[in-house]
Amino acid sequence: MTTTEPAASRREELLAIAARLFAEQGFRGTTVRHIADAAGILSGSLYHHFDSKESMVDEVLRTFQDELFGQYDEILRSDADARTKLERAVEVSFAAIDQHPHEVAIFQNEAAHLGAFERFAYLAERNAQSRQVWITLLTEGVASGALRADLDIEVIYRFIRDTVWVAVGWYRPGGKLTHTDIARQYLTILLDGIAHA
Repeated sequence: MTTTEPAASRREELLAIAARLFAEQGFRGTTVRHIADAAGILSGSLYHHFDSKESMVDEVLRTFQDELFGQYDEILRSDADARTKLERAVEVSFAAIDQHPHEVAIFQNEAAHLGAFERFAYLAERNAQSRQVWITLLTEGVASGALRADLDIEVIYRFIRDTVWVAVGWYRPGGKLTHTDIARQYLTILLDGIAHA
């Protein structure tokens, strides 16, 4: 690092390193020293940028979720038909897995632990907000006739949530299928099924 390197870019670099370690080793299994070692600096130098690893994971999660839910809000406000909105939400979710795999993994693996602390109470709020996004999209789909009315919306929501976000555990960028390809396959399975009519 040169002395002319902007502090903001160094901060972002440190957050990216921390996010990778939190995702790979777990939040509890990662120390400030681990992060500093991976960044090639002394532990004390890390405190010039952050006061704790809690501050680091907080910033990682807030930044990621603000972006993701901003995209969900745009979908909900759009004039697109119900099926298109649902398709876009699935595509945005897979794009998040592709572009922010560490952040997604941290949320998947650490939200329950972190949520026990007042500082991270917003994680439960984000979970509730996520549920509401999908329930709204599914309800609109049923009301418009785009989705079947004989299926339980709560079950469909849980199916989408669990099948989409678990992909962070196996999806790897640069593979045979892009995140867009995978999103489209998921949508085909979800909306059209896998059996011949």
